[in-house]
Amino acid sequence: MPPTTAATVSTTPPTPTSTPTSAPPSHRTVPASGALLVLGFVLVSLNSRVAFGQIGPLAPVAGWGAGTVTVLALIPPLCMGLFAPLGALARRRIGEERGLFWASVLLVGGAVLRTAGMPGLYAGTALVAASVAVVNVLIPVFVRKRFAPRRIGTMMGVYALSMGGGSALVAALVAPVASAWSREAAIALAVVPAVLAAAGTAPQLRVARPAPAPAATAPAARRPVARTALAWSLTAYFGIQTLVFYATLAWFPTILVDAGLSRTTAGTDQAVLILGVAVGGFLAPTLAAARRDQRPHILGVVVVCALGLIGVLLAPAAGAPVWAGILGIGMGGGQALAGVLFTRRGADQDHVAALSTMAQGVGYLISALGPALVALLHSGTGSWDVPLLALVGLLLVGAVLSLRAGHDRA
Repeated sequence: MPPTTAATVSTTPPTPTSTPTSAPPSHRTVPASGALLVLGFVLVSLNSRVAFGQIGPLAPVAGWGAGTVTVLALIPPLCMGLFAPLGALARRRIGEERGLFWASVLLVGGAVLRTAGMPGLYAGTALVAASVAVVNVLIPVFVRKRFAPRRIGTMMGVYALSMGGGSALVAALVAPVASAWSREAAIALAVVPAVLAAAGTAPQLRVARPAPAPAATAPAARRPVARTALAWSLTAYFGIQTLVFYATLAWFPTILVDAGLSRTTAGTDQAVLILGVAVGGFLAPTLAAARRDQRPHILGVVVVCALGLIGVLLAPAAGAPVWAGILGIGMGGGQALAGVLFTRRGADQDHVAALSTMAQGVGYLISALGPALVALLHSGTGSWDVPLLALVGLLLVGAVLSLRAGHDRA
């Protein structure tokens, strides 16, 4: 993809139509475009899950108990749900480009704070999660605004691929760095991509904010998204997929260690899991964005996730790398597909932002229950079988609830 042709922005507000992916009437290249735009986008994407992917492989090395792991795994989705509305507020006040830059700056502060002992780890993880919440809401709108319609699926795939690749690399380094130096040194690995993300988004500050649309050209009033079946279906899809994602990310290495694998091997398999997330995150939106109906893709990611979980249930040690890859592909596809659903179902940029804010705000709060639910079921049964089966059951329920989110209303 030649970057100089992909970066575009509309000079007129998009008109709501029955085909949400139709291009705005006209485009012009913005000043900070081309290679800088794509580079900044990749660096932001690379940084979006690095800090959260450290918890699972670091837990066995640091000797954290179930309570510590549960809290550290709960903070990211809880804060991303609570602070998702800040993304919509930042978009209205300062625009997508400045919103991504300042979120990246705050993320640097959170990454540094996480190295200051356990209190700093808790507080810094909350600050990182709040910053990522803003990024999560802005990314679908940013992609729809700045890239040509035919590139939306590819760029959402690049977002997920970069996000998973960065997390996988850091997850693989956590255990060796912690063993060779210290836990704080392993946690500090997340500072590097955070600084790169802030530097990569700085050139976008040169992009002029578009003037507010005159009242005469504003989109016609629509029902609040919270009163639509579409928004609740998107929320159910995102909430359940993300619950499975964070529950698995938190406990996968511990499941493998309890099955007899070493801590280092479990950390490596966690990296395979996250690498699978990157692969699935690229494939799902790339394949789905060009279609009018994403229901087959929703069902596909559910089946792949369920297959990976069942594999972990039946052979956690013998087939760990295989199940990690399969499960990661399913989870990554499920996460990245959400961005395509937001951009495809939204009638215009404001509608995309509203759908994204609600689905992520409520969905992340739902997903925050995941790590605690798995811990509770494991504690109550003394086995990982029931938690894994519960996650499979939730995926099946989510598949049914998500079907409305997968197609345009006829």
